[in-house]
Amino acid sequence: MTPTTPPTVLVTGFEAFADAPLNPSGEIVRRLAELGHPDCRLIGDVLPVSFARAAPLLAAAIEAHDPDIVIALGLAESRHAITPERIAINLADARIPDNDGAQPRDAEIEHGGPIARVTGLPVKAIAHALDAAGIPSEVSLTAGSYVCNHVFYELMGLAAARPGMRAGFIHVPATPQLGGGPQFTLDELERGIRIAITTTLSHHRDGALRDADLPGGSTH
Repeated sequence: MTPTTPPTVLVTGFEAFADAPLNPSGEIVRRLAELGHPDCRLIGDVLPVSFARAAPLLAAAIEAHDPDIVIALGLAESRHAITPERIAINLADARIPDNDGAQPRDAEIEHGGPIARVTGLPVKAIAHALDAAGIPSEVSLTAGSYVCNHVFYELMGLAAARPGMRAGFIHVPATPQLGGGPQFTLDELERGIRIAITTTLSHHRDGALRDADLPGGSTH
């Protein structure tokens, strides 16, 4: 990135899974890719819900586009807020099969790899900016053990090999099309992820390696 070249931001989401009609994370990515963002060159990519295929496709997209920032999105349908994730763990333990029928149990993602990898996004600053905009948000300390966590863990391994690239994962809640518990419209979620992108870009421009000095932990 040069002073005259806008930063490149790669945002990924997932296809639908578990017989759902859609996946909000993928729908957000399609919207963002179509409409763009005024402060960056925005690229969107929808990944398969597949332990075997998602991370290699993400790696190929990073290689092809050489992004400055990567924000991976996934669905956490029972949550009541947009939740930037802090930690990915080296564990694949699937409650349901992925879209290829794979259902790993108690498996390492990377044999002998670190037990956890930490986000490179300013997650507290993102959550604060979302709350200030009237969009419920909180920092999450678990990305689960399904394909979302798998992609997050692999993404942070890729980021470690590309100094200067910021990366991390954000879970979004359900939309009305999915029925059930808490619901957000796609418009609300798209607006929230735009704020997350803007906040991350601000930290990236400023060269801020540390997150905002704000409360963001959990008592349990």
